[in-house]
Amino acid sequence: MSTLAWIIVASVAGAFLSVVAAAVLALRASAHQVPMLISYAIGALLGAVFLEILPHAFEQSGSAHNLAAVILGGILFFFILEKLVLWRHCHTEECEAHDHHVDANDHGRSGMMIMVGDTIHNFVDGILIAAAFMADTGLGIVTALAIIAHEIPQEVGDFVILLHSGFSKAKAFAFNLISSGATLLGGLLAYYALRSLQDWVPTLLGLAAASMIYVAVADLIPGLHRRPELRATVEQVVLICLGIGSIALVRFFVSGIA
Repeated sequence: MSTLAWIIVASVAGAFLSVVAAAVLALRASAHQVPMLISYAIGALLGAVFLEILPHAFEQSGSAHNLAAVILGGILFFFILEKLVLWRHCHTEECEAHDHHVDANDHGRSGMMIMVGDTIHNFVDGILIAAAFMADTGLGIVTALAIIAHEIPQEVGDFVILLHSGFSKAKAFAFNLISSGATLLGGLLAYYALRSLQDWVPTLLGLAAASMIYVAVADLIPGLHRRPELRATVEQVVLICLGIGSIALVRFFVSGIA
């Protein structure tokens, strides 16, 4: 096959397989287990950010200060974006009532934030796949497999967050699948304009990290504090550690293969 054909096949397969595998795992959870799995989602998000995305971003960035500014600006951007969503979808009294309801979903706010960040991340994955195949077919295959492997636990977390935000299972799957299409877009654009796009990779990774940090810290962690009892706290800490550990474990095995 040609290099372009390899890029297309790997981008489509990588995006589809990671979303389907994540959906199968997430759909096994019953409705009452979804709030519990939010703790795992937090760990998976933070693990992906601090063990995968940010290290790569800082390695490729020419200026750590500029990248840090991008991340800070991204967090502020997602704060403003969430405010716009709130203004559009609820009145002040309704929002206050929601904030005092322990088990209510967040009317799609965190789901929207995570989809923005995940789409950016998938776009960058497509660029990385294209760059690897343009260097060597074998390297491209290994890179695509590595991306599929590290995406699965993160996609599970994303799927759970969408369910927590009030999305139906079918809608959550559809949104994740649409977001994964950015992998192919990134791969195609990188094939035709790799040099200019590679210069933007650290910035895009910084924005993806900012969205995931914001969702985990601003939208999800406060909900865990509504259950301060010891048993719930221990359960939350264990699941957060499992989320982080799943990213670390995949990273360990992928590094060994590469």
